Amino acid sequence: MSAMISWKLFCLVSSLMGGLLLFPFRVSSADPDLLQDFCVADFNASISVNGFPCKPADEVNSDDFFFDGLSKEGNTSNMFGWSVTAANVLAFPGLNTLGISMNRVDFAPGGLNPPHSHPRASETGVVIKGKLLVGFVTTSNMFVVPRGLVHFQINVGKGKALLFTAFNSQLPGSAVAATTLFASKPSIPNEVLTKAFQVDDDVIKNIKSKFGS
Repeated sequence: MSAMISWKLFCLVSSLMGGLLLFPFRVSSADPDLLQDFCVADFNASISVNGFPCKPADEVNSDDFFFDGLSKEGNTSNMFGWSVTAANVLAFPGLNTLGISMNRVDFAPGGLNPPHSHPRASETGVVIKGKLLVGFVTTSNMFVVPRGLVHFQINVGKGKALLFTAFNSQLPGSAVAATTLFASKPSIPNEVLTKAFQVDDDVIKNIKSKFGS
């Protein structure tokens, strides 16, 4: 009797798996669509969701829908010579549930946006000023980077450069390869990095020291 039940269960599971393979279903590849006119992020809500809860409508004001940060030049006096101003949901709560965001990226001469990836969004960008070398796909002065792929930009011109990027996520995230590998807390063990990069321990210690690790 139990053998018959097990066989029927096997047939049922096999049929379901076969149906999934034969009849593909739609999968969302970006932030979900909004279900109301707006959902301004409520950063003080007591509940936690995938994203942010909606602020009560009577507490929403016009400031929630405007952000002037992209009009201001960023401070590029750092080790990489670049600055990013993020217009994502954390700075611009009106973006909540809209599935979009932008960055302003400023470069000093020779400045570098170090290799990084955005785990939750694809990226497109347009160079407003200067000349940049972009590390993935480039067409004239506009480029696109598919979600999750490591990429970089470096200023190869003689003066400052300015780049605006756009994402199909309200909070695309950013994982900078260098800081992730050499400045994480807790730190990645040196024996892992020496084996991964095939270098001596002294090399790893020297790199970590550059990041204050």
